Amino acid sequence: QVQLVESGGGLVQPGGSLRLSCAASGITFSFHPMGWYRQAPGKQRDMVAIITPRSSDTTYADSVKGRFTISGDNLKNTLYLEMNSLKPEDTAVYYCAGVLGPTVYWGQGTQVTVSS
Repeated sequence: QVQLVESGGGLVQPGGSLRLSCAASGITFSFHPMGWYRQAPGKQRDMVAIITPRSSDTTYADSVKGRFTISGDNLKNTLYLEMNSLKPEDTAVYYCAGVLGPTVYWGQGTQVTVSS
């Protein structure tokens, strides 16, 4: 059974930083594609960053390039999203996702609010 549990969200001022974590079980970060997505109120869920196993190639949405960094810890089987220079438009629920065979698994999401 695959479980993805996000943590690290919260309220932060514009220009601030947060680090999101995604603890994975039933899916191995080092062998399966994983990523972060976000959904703002009234909008669709969009890709933020994804990482390819083994090669560790990364892909970022244009809106977060240079500000966000996706990474993983193989020993802890945990995915991270380091977010810097946060903007109000980054406010959303952030979801961790992992691909195992034909199925995409999702975490429950963690709220990030950027506001002064």
